[in-house]
Amino acid sequence: MKKSFVFLLLALALVVIVSPGIVGKLAEQSMDENLDWAANESREIKVTSQGYDRGWFSSQGQHRIELNDGDVRDLFNVWFQDSGYSGIPALVIDTRIDHGLVPVSSMGREQGSLAPGLGSAISTLQVEFEGGETVDLPGTIYSKVGLQGDLRSNLVVDPGTFDDGAETLRWGSVDALITMNAAGGTIGFNGIVDSLEFTSHSEGLTVGPITFEGEQQGTRFGFWVGDAEVSVESISFPSEYGRTDAGTLNLTSVASLDGDLVTARSTLDIGPVPIGELGPSSFGFDVSIIDVDAASLARISDVIDDVDSYGSGDDLRLAVEDDLRTLFARGFEVRVDRLNVAVPSGNVAATLDVTVEPTDIDEFVMTSVLLALDARLDLSVPVELFDLAATLNPELNAAVGLGFLRLEGNQYRTQAEFSNGLLTVNGAPMPGIIPGLP
Repeated sequence: MKKSFVFLLLALALVVIVSPGIVGKLAEQSMDENLDWAANESREIKVTSQGYDRGWFSSQGQHRIELNDGDVRDLFNVWFQDSGYSGIPALVIDTRIDHGLVPVSSMGREQGSLAPGLGSAISTLQVEFEGGETVDLPGTIYSKVGLQGDLRSNLVVDPGTFDDGAETLRWGSVDALITMNAAGGTIGFNGIVDSLEFTSHSEGLTVGPITFEGEQQGTRFGFWVGDAEVSVESISFPSEYGRTDAGTLNLTSVASLDGDLVTARSTLDIGPVPIGELGPSSFGFDVSIIDVDAASLARISDVIDDVDSYGSGDDLRLAVEDDLRTLFARGFEVRVDRLNVAVPSGNVAATLDVTVEPTDIDEFVMTSVLLALDARLDLSVPVELFDLAATLNPELNAAVGLGFLRLEGNQYRTQAEFSNGLLTVNGAPMPGIIPGLP
């Protein structure tokens, strides 16, 4: 046997036998770093390590995930109180890590692999209620810690049912993949939920299949940029019209950062949904914000998220005043490229383009925004739909009499422009409409 071959076998043995103990510590640190980073970025959750028993080839650890104060916690608090529970339950994750550049010990379990990395893990989930009661959750998370410290987690849930008296929850199979890289500040996700069905007292909500995918990156301003897409194939729910079967729901968002300016675009399409006398109706929009000052936008968003802590409207105004001045002084654009409501009698369609030109921040006052603003609105409404609305609210006919709506064929249309402080509607100047302007 050649010496080179002997050395190769010895090196392989060292990788398989010696590396697990060394790499185990790295795997532990990498997983904690990714979880802590995700928690810090979300602001809504707190992750606590509740122990780690490190062995040579494998280790056991437990993490506890709780909701911090915020909108998500408030929503869950109301829901759990209505359901007869007190306090907000925590999520407990028990994890076994098989570590080593070649995780040999993982081969004895499901989805074990000899692929090189810092570790291979399997996690189970529990909900812990106030008082210490725990309930096992369905599903298993299979994770891999890569050589660069990136964390790849695959949630797999088999179909199942949970009954609680008159209420029943059924779910189809779930397969979701999440990747995190604390060093690069990125999170990726994609997956599918075959179906969800909630039944209470013979009435039920059915949703699915649900698919989602995207990749997000943290920014120095505290918000995320990247892309995301969620699609729901069908939604069925009880309504005053009986059982309502809605069509698809598709939501997409894309955001990017160029220096200290953020641009974002969102689209939403829903339907068709049966709506009383209108019949099957669909809804959709395509909205963009372009070149908005990122720092000002982030601080204003933080104030809005914490609006309950401000004692009065004046306190709230003072908290956002400087950032609003900066945001408007730097200028931006808002575009609604598509706002559409499709009904059997026709389409309600609108587009809107609003541009605020940059101005000198040192000379800026809020009233100067109107002079820096250019806007254009194009709206059309089917005659049949307008006549139906006017029978319910006769005051709408005044919009036709005053020239705000103009009949063109089988549509009422509005074309409005605002420039240099003057509003024009369907070609006619409208001085004095906006207070403070001639």
